[in-house]
Amino acid sequence: MATMQPRAQGKSGLLSHLFVEHPRSLGMSWAEHGIGAVAIGATLVGAGLACLVHALVPGWFTQTAGKTVTRIYDHIQQRKAGAANPENWPDYEI
Repeated sequence: MATMQPRAQGKSGLLSHLFVEHPRSLGMSWAEHGIGAVAIGATLVGAGLACLVHALVPGWFTQTAGKTVTRIYDHIQQRKAGAANPENWPDYEI
């Protein structure tokens, strides 16, 4: 989980920290990162809804959440493997 640490920088330093540093660390623009984050978020929301339906009707969506998590994990591992510095890549990426 990301932590918020106080920064002794001006307004532009804070804006850079909030909007630019993380996407750049992943080799992405702000827009590319945003599109990817929205896609992953929507996918996870869908899997969560499938889990809620599965709780009511156990015969439905029996593998949806597990397959979704595996697919997202595989995607992140592929991006990590292709990164310029995979050893500096975070364990998770959104």
